Amino acid sequence: MSAVYILWLRQLKRYFRSRSRMIGSLGQPLMFLLALGFGFGPMYQKAGGGSYLQFLAPGIIAMGILFSAVFSGMEIIWDRQFGFLKETLVAPVSRFKIILGRILGGATVALIQGILVLAICFIVGFRVENLMLIPVALCFMFLIAVLCAAVGTAIASVLEDMQGFQLIMNFLIMPLFFFSNALFPLEGLPKVLRFVIHLNPLSYGIDGLRGSLTHGFHFGLGFDFVILNIVAVILVGVGSYLFSLIQI
Repeated sequence: MSAVYILWLRQLKRYFRSRSRMIGSLGQPLMFLLALGFGFGPMYQKAGGGSYLQFLAPGIIAMGILFSAVFSGMEIIWDRQFGFLKETLVAPVSRFKIILGRILGGATVALIQGILVLAICFIVGFRVENLMLIPVALCFMFLIAVLCAAVGTAIASVLEDMQGFQLIMNFLIMPLFFFSNALFPLEGLPKVLRFVIHLNPLSYGIDGLRGSLTHGFHFGLGFDFVILNIVAVILVGVGSYLFSLIQI
């Protein structure tokens, strides 16, 4: 497992060395949190929904994790272009350990990103209703990060240029986020939209995160946890298989 640890540590070093990446990746979640949380807050409250900031914050935390985790896959393309990936692949280490280290590294970076967004949410007025459930929230944040990092890694394994990765990711990430329960509750939605949201694995991660922070479970804690674990394992397997097909 030393190879997994080395690759995991390498991802963390890259993240902490790039201050612009740390600060820049907080821009979009902060914009959504302020614009939507305070812009739609009065309307949401008048409709009887309570504090929209309390509802929105878990979805914005998941957003910060989603973008950071998925785009961690770009490093595979970067390493391929500069030759580092070839050096990694010829090492006497199984490709599964290589991809596992990369996914865990990307997921850890995304988890740190999510914790920073959570801290910003506290600053603007979000409050956790049960501090005892914060470890559960962190667990859901990490599962979301693993799932999204596996998606980014799988797609990066079959692409060779940055432009193609960014186009596909933008086509995938935005629907994945907007067709979830991040910005609006499921009650009262059209059946077709509700069906799509139920198919989206991110919805279960956000539901688990929201429930553990604000007691607002829709699907249930156990169901959210099981679905996230199953999908994460499947995507890690798919990512590992696609990575194994890379030619040296």
